Amino acid sequence: MEDIYYSSTRNSEIKVRASEAILKGISEDGGLFIPNEIPKLKCSIKELSKFDYKETAYTVMSSFLTDFTEEELKTCIEKAYDAKFDTEEIAPMKKTKDAYFLELYHGPTLAFKDMALSILPHLLKTSARKHNITDKIVILTATSGDTGKAALEGFSDVDGTEIIVFFPEDGVSQVQRLQMVTQKGANTHVVGIEGNFDDAQSGVKKIFTDKEFSDKLKKKGYRFSSANSINIGRLVPQIVYYFYAYGTLCKNKEIDCGEKVNFVVPTGNFGNILAAYFAKSMGLPVNKLICASNDNKVLFDFFKTGTYDKDREFVTTISPSMDILISSNLERLIYLACGRDPKKVSELMNKLSSNGRYEITNEMKDKLLDFCGGFATEEETKKAISKMYSENDYLIDTHTAVAYSVYARYKYEKNDNTKTIIASTASPYKFTNAVMEAVDDKYTNCDSFELMKKMSSLMKSEIPAGIRDINEREILHNNTCKKDEMKNTVEKFLNL
Repeated sequence: MEDIYYSSTRNSEIKVRASEAILKGISEDGGLFIPNEIPKLKCSIKELSKFDYKETAYTVMSSFLTDFTEEELKTCIEKAYDAKFDTEEIAPMKKTKDAYFLELYHGPTLAFKDMALSILPHLLKTSARKHNITDKIVILTATSGDTGKAALEGFSDVDGTEIIVFFPEDGVSQVQRLQMVTQKGANTHVVGIEGNFDDAQSGVKKIFTDKEFSDKLKKKGYRFSSANSINIGRLVPQIVYYFYAYGTLCKNKEIDCGEKVNFVVPTGNFGNILAAYFAKSMGLPVNKLICASNDNKVLFDFFKTGTYDKDREFVTTISPSMDILISSNLERLIYLACGRDPKKVSELMNKLSSNGRYEITNEMKDKLLDFCGGFATEEETKKAISKMYSENDYLIDTHTAVAYSVYARYKYEKNDNTKTIIASTASPYKFTNAVMEAVDDKYTNCDSFELMKKMSSLMKSEIPAGIRDINEREILHNNTCKKDEMKNTVEKFLNL
């Protein structure tokens, strides 16, 4: 099998193996690592449909992580996808009247981030061993709510690591906040910043590309890596569940093997839908990738006009993990759309940094026809939750509701009856108030934790262990900082 190497989206001269790209997290020039080619699937779709989740994971991931031995990768997969997930399927599918919901929230933190962040610590430790790294690895991460807890859960008390998570102080749900600030682990650090997710993400990227600071860390025996989807070790595992979802429909005779499907993905940082694009590029039969946004519809406007413009009002919504105006992973798609031209990518990213916007060429637009953008308002999101529950007796969270609302409009406007899979990215238990209020306004202004019990009754299921009694757990992290104090905060945690 041909080896896959990784270059920076801003410098094609950089060429590293997968393990090194995972260790670094982000290139020194601020670019993101991307494979020199998207490999084709090593088996037929029909064969793949017979695989369980772990077998699918190995088949897909081994195509990208070519410097991992079979034993190394299979060991990482076995450790990741085990009893910490509450279903044997890992990613079960729910069929409703007009769509299939791929439930990606059965891991310990009740969000799709578990699908990749359960394996990333094992990939990182294996990578460190392969390169004889003795430095302590500092996982530096920004979160809009879900990545933070999933990363903290994955790296808690992992030997040779420290993890520092920054989240927007006023931009996460009550459950998301409690999941993070009650996190145990001697190596865990959680900080609320006075700003939004884009401020947190920009601050983290700035620290990563501060060479003087990196040199200072190295002298003290530390090195940075990331658990955000800017890390290719986060992105590759996300490709897996698109193949698994398709294989499940084949296995259940819902589709014929080879029949095209649509995927609808609620999108903020663009990593999850980019993984779907990689899956299509590998050979998965996909018709359209429907990119669903909330009121922060910067991606919808981009796919409609070809102009990416972050200079707009930032809206705080009931789908907070999508409250993002700088979608980092879009840079990887831009790199592919411009024919892997790092100079063009650097030019566009510099424009985004200096002017808050950039515009792609018509030729680049033509390379993005696999995508279709849509957005849902707050009111439409609530209506989608209510409709899904009343018609299917099925509760979906606010992010999944954005996707369902966008899909319903797309299907009506395009008259497209292609069978469609919606990425259900979080458990409704994480957004109890918003979900229950959408079901019935009698739940307005009720206590979140009382509503969990009501939701448990509606769903005919127990409250997941990950959040059961979370309001009674000890608060272990009370740190806050201004957005321009993030580097100083890191220094304090590491005693530099």
